[in-house]
Amino acid sequence: MHAPAFYAYKQSCQMRMMSASGRRSGGHVVHSTIARRAGGGTALLVLAALAASAALAEPTKPARAEGGQYFDADGAPTYNIRPDGTVDWATYSGYRRYHAECHVCHGPDGEGSTYAPGLVGSLKTMTHDEFVAVVVQGRQGNAAGKPSVMPSFGTNTNVMCYLDDIYVYLRARAEGALPRVRLEKREDKPKAATDAERTCLGE
Repeated sequence: MHAPAFYAYKQSCQMRMMSASGRRSGGHVVHSTIARRAGGGTALLVLAALAASAALAEPTKPARAEGGQYFDADGAPTYNIRPDGTVDWATYSGYRRYHAECHVCHGPDGEGSTYAPGLVGSLKTMTHDEFVAVVVQGRQGNAAGKPSVMPSFGTNTNVMCYLDDIYVYLRARAEGALPRVRLEKREDKPKAATDAERTCLGE
């Protein structure tokens, strides 16, 4: 996507989110909690649905590390989060890039918005290859009975040069390994990541 079209799309998402029923507070959209007003039976159904959704994904331990990056048994990039909350560089980088490029449509922390679906839910069943294909090629579909278009970001270096990092961050969110928190503890940026970044950006 060329720069003018990308920024027009991004602005469209921003305007739709600002006009939604939620209100912004401290950089996050605060929605009314319907569950609080629901009866006991409805609340139990909601909890059951959440439990079933969570069961689809389990936190993954890396099978191997290479150049400061972590991979699962199938060779897909994954996260490495220590007990003290320290995250690997890719997770931290993905957190930053997601909130710079993606959250205006897909919501803070990948939770979705009134305009685009939550990626935390999508990545419970989506593979790394499928994620890359959608971001690079774009996709058309339906959301809540209305046409939905995910544009291609294949020419946007602010996304493509950090695509695996964004995937790793969202994977950690989807598998319940990373709560909705500001990431402060992180591993140092590995040389391999610096070299790959410079090559991708043409520096």
